[in-house]
Amino acid sequence: MSGPPPELPAWRWEVPREATAPTEAPRADATAQPGREPGPGPLSGPAVAAPSAAARPEVRHLGDRAPTYAAEPGALPPADPAALGDLTPDTVLEGARYGTYTLRAASLRGDSARFRGEARRDFLLTARFGSGDDALVLVALAGGDRAAPGAAEAAAELCRTVAAAVGRSQERLAEDIRAGRRDALRSGLQRLTDRGYGRLRARAAELGLEEAAYTAGLRGLLLPVDPQCRTRVCFGAGAGGLFRLRSGNWQDLEHAGPPGTGGTGTATGTTRTTGAADTTGPADEPESGFRFRAAVARPGDTLLLCSGGLAEPMREEAALPAELAARWAEPEPPGLAAFLADTQLRLKGYADDRTAAAVWEA
Repeated sequence: MSGPPPELPAWRWEVPREATAPTEAPRADATAQPGREPGPGPLSGPAVAAPSAAARPEVRHLGDRAPTYAAEPGALPPADPAALGDLTPDTVLEGARYGTYTLRAASLRGDSARFRGEARRDFLLTARFGSGDDALVLVALAGGDRAAPGAAEAAAELCRTVAAAVGRSQERLAEDIRAGRRDALRSGLQRLTDRGYGRLRARAAELGLEEAAYTAGLRGLLLPVDPQCRTRVCFGAGAGGLFRLRSGNWQDLEHAGPPGTGGTGTATGTTRTTGAADTTGPADEPESGFRFRAAVARPGDTLLLCSGGLAEPMREEAALPAELAARWAEPEPPGLAAFLADTQLRLKGYADDRTAAAVWEA
């Protein structure tokens, strides 16, 4: 009768199976043999200090009173196992750099939605259409009313509809921007924006909803990739905002008065593009509610496009634009993590979703 089988050597997850005895690590000063590549050195050496917690972007609140809700996400939104593709992440970050400008964009769930376990209603879309210097970068963002049942779906549908139309017209739009054809740009962008809202109205009727229950505020930004073209084109309708930081001062380019004054004060001029020069005129706000602006950026400018969740505190709370001006006074644009920390600076009474896109001009 044969004896018991030989005992297998014990091993642990952190030790390779074939290693039955510890081996001596190669010395760092060992002489390489002729004809052989020197192997990697031992894993010992001076320890690399981990970044301190203080160096991480800090989320804090402005003002004397702390916001009602916690700063970090709480409950997750409910999920439908048959529609997992419709899940919306809490936060979206995007960034790019072309020619003379740097783009940062973020969309995050508001404190109220995080507390109640509701999905983010704001939507952010960034896309590059075309190639080479003829390419065009589009940033489209939309935000709906917190109480509207179809706000999230409407915001996503509106951004995608507008983006598809811009993509199909990319060559013509890029040519009009370089040539400074302001009237052609305005009419074309208003036409595609109206079509986007028309689709929302038709979809609301299909769902049996009121038009106000299935709509969203839209803001779009067109950025040429061509480094020789500094024209920036903004358009949209509904809730949202467009601001410019120039020489340390904020300008509200859609409302009278500087940010943080609640719309009071001296009206800021609107820069219009006519060929290669800028002229100043009244704000372009037709009765239809469509907003349009084409301007030549100056070195050092920062353009901020945002949904209503950020536009409201920018206009009503002086502490927020002042803090952002101080943070963005550095010559280099912030990284993605720092930009996210900047856009979620919290104030009591403002708990909606926030979506923002900022462009730094070199």
